[in-house]
Amino acid sequence: MNVLILGSGGRENAFAWKIAKSSSCGQLYICPGNAGTRLIGKNINISLANFDEIKTFVLNKNIEMVIVGPEDPLVNGIYDFFKQDDLLKKISVIGPSKKGAQLEGSKKFAKEFMLRNSIPTAKYKSFDKSNLSDGFNFLESLESPYVLKADGLAAGKGVVIINDVEEAKKELSSMILDGKFGCASRTVVIEEFLDGIEMSVFILTDGESYKILPSAKDYKQIGENNTGLNTGGMGAISPVPFLDRFYLEKIENEIIKPTILGLKKESIEYVGFIFFGLINVNDEPKVIEYNVRMGDPETEVVIPRIKSDLLNLLKGIKDGTFSEKDLNVDDEVAATVMLTSGGYPEKYSTGYEISGVEDVDSSIVFHAGTKFENEKLITSGGRVMSITSFGKTMEDALKNSYESVSKINFKGKYYRTDIGFDL
Repeated sequence: MNVLILGSGGRENAFAWKIAKSSSCGQLYICPGNAGTRLIGKNINISLANFDEIKTFVLNKNIEMVIVGPEDPLVNGIYDFFKQDDLLKKISVIGPSKKGAQLEGSKKFAKEFMLRNSIPTAKYKSFDKSNLSDGFNFLESLESPYVLKADGLAAGKGVVIINDVEEAKKELSSMILDGKFGCASRTVVIEEFLDGIEMSVFILTDGESYKILPSAKDYKQIGENNTGLNTGGMGAISPVPFLDRFYLEKIENEIIKPTILGLKKESIEYVGFIFFGLINVNDEPKVIEYNVRMGDPETEVVIPRIKSDLLNLLKGIKDGTFSEKDLNVDDEVAATVMLTSGGYPEKYSTGYEISGVEDVDSSIVFHAGTKFENEKLITSGGRVMSITSFGKTMEDALKNSYESVSKINFKGKYYRTDIGFDL
């Protein structure tokens, strides 16, 4: 079957790498893709916001499945666009409906959904410019530190944690009145701070049944020991060492099942991936956030550990046989380290030549912010590439990744040297 993957990051490179291995895969297209995906399939330069142009391409190339990588097209309703079009509705779209995508598109919607369905999460209230003073009072009722979240999409950077209450009030004003995160922070969710270790659990669902994918732990902050600004992600480990089968069973019973049942009860169409951003608080799992797609860089450690034919699993969603299919996972540990442009996540420069990728032979290189121009591989984004390795232990996997990292060079190359430090 011909497949189209939407997106351009390391996540989409990992999807393409895995899908291309399937005997069921015909022509593979990636839109818009990057310098890594061009080696696996064919990159297509179409804006992800231009659904009409995507429609024309899909029909011209006899695409049978569209795998949506990033959240924006989902929140903007690409699933609904396909299902409401007579020419497109038979094409399988891996991603939820526009309403389902609100689990990520609106923090307020997600918190209200969790409340309705008794899913454990932090206590919260939401505020906008009409009740800003109530937000100040709510902050004063909480203990430090204070968690402020932009309601809408902010590319993984719309969460601020502040220790001082007066600073938190200034930040709340900046988010709501000054548009610090643009339209995303017109409404802000303030939560109680939860103290614990974070982790991510992922499922793939056809809307009825689900399969639990490998767990992962990612590292969002730019600096060592989780300091500095939030990024899209600086590295990840899979599996999470402390997540044994008993704890996973607790997560399944208290969080995963109620989520699936809640979606069905509320008649929300949902097929595809659900990312549960969790925190372990005194051995009790709580939901920090939902994502309605796979995470990045978590995908770069989760997907390589799946031994089953991923396209065959996704075909099961299309033809109604998903629940019957097996999911087999590699027992080895996977670790990925993200290479970024100097200055990221603030101002950074691109266009620098990348060397040494061809010397990497013991890791998988997943491209993100790269492009191929004038016969050269060059940087084109803040997060440049993700280096994934396997090992019997986390330490072995990380050793392999860091050895490969040392072989790759470009001006301003930066990476964290402490991925997995807290595990």
